[in-house]
Amino acid sequence: MSIAVQESGQTDRGIGSPLEVLRVFTKLGFTCFGGPIAHIGYFREEFVVRRRWLDEQAYVDLVALCQFLPGPASSQVGFSVGLMRAGYLGGLAAWIGFTLPSAIALVLFAYGAGALGGPIGTGLLHGLKLVAVAIVAQAVLGMARTLCPDRTRASIAVVAALLILFSTASAVQIAAIVLGGVAGFWLCREGPPASAGHMTMPVSRRVGLVALAAFFLLLGGLPVLHSLTGSQGVALFNAFYRSGALVFGGGHVVLPLLHEAVVAPGWVSDDAFLAGYGAAQAVPGPLFTFSAYLGAVVAPSPHGVLGAIISLIAIFVPGVLVLMGTLPFWETFRRRAGAQAIMRGVNASVVGLLGAALYNPIWTSAVRAPGDFGLALVGFVLLIVWRAPPLVVVLVSALGGIGLVYLPS
Repeated sequence: MSIAVQESGQTDRGIGSPLEVLRVFTKLGFTCFGGPIAHIGYFREEFVVRRRWLDEQAYVDLVALCQFLPGPASSQVGFSVGLMRAGYLGGLAAWIGFTLPSAIALVLFAYGAGALGGPIGTGLLHGLKLVAVAIVAQAVLGMARTLCPDRTRASIAVVAALLILFSTASAVQIAAIVLGGVAGFWLCREGPPASAGHMTMPVSRRVGLVALAAFFLLLGGLPVLHSLTGSQGVALFNAFYRSGALVFGGGHVVLPLLHEAVVAPGWVSDDAFLAGYGAAQAVPGPLFTFSAYLGAVVAPSPHGVLGAIISLIAIFVPGVLVLMGTLPFWETFRRRAGAQAIMRGVNASVVGLLGAALYNPIWTSAVRAPGDFGLALVGFVLLIVWRAPPLVVVLVSALGGIGLVYLPS
């Protein structure tokens, strides 16, 4: 098991350029629909099968590492591939190419959503809110099957969901994750051991320690800086940084954290939040670019393009810092049985957190009539049974939302 590119003729050991990485990841940024699990499949096809930048085992190891860490797993995998291919500039190029297409599309939606008026606009936005019901229900089901396969982890998930249902405060969400890790340490020690091997990445231990120090310094220092300066820009950066730093599992799991960050203080309305989340299903690339939409529509300044830039950078920075901080030390840590047990409990808590978010705010804000439930059910069946692409479900729900407006009450 090695993340180093092998010397066999089966992989391309040539050092690439940042421009090459940017070109490849920009194409993926325009074509990768379907969420983080689907993105990992796209990446495997592109970098293992087609371009052979790394071998199968190296790729599996890389995915395992990124799923272990907080932050957007698919974006972390992409950053790591770019880092391996062309150094630090390659990692930056991978992030830019994969992230900007969907971020730009969502900022454009943020500006256009306010212009949608009348029955058609109202129905369209409501249909996008109902997309979130189907998408998150699919995510809860899929994650529960994978991360809660036994009674112990299913019970941890239920306890976490109950905690979140009684209080959506960010402190309770953090407590649920911590308690899940503690429960996992004591109750989830059975499982397949990590295989032996090593990994090679162009990140030294010194750089790793600096990155970890920066991660924790920002996590603890941004609230202090905001209290000292009262700057709304710092408050915005802090809100999205904390969301990116505290989310395990990436993808849809960030939804309750973002809701607490921007809806609870009154920066964004529930309707605008869920409409943007629905629109985020219609664009390719990482779901974390939803932050660009939120940064553009927040009520206090900075908002618009500047708010989108601040929010987009803030939510991705912690994942990159913790990834770079972990790479030099990961191989030693991951073999410890206790660490594996903790992550089993944390992942189960994440399922509970997402299940609670499916009810509140998603279900309670979007499903208000039998027609709403019917349209959400259609979207769920399209995803689960027909395996329709999320873009198709978005289109069906958007048109269905318009249709519901014209149905008799």
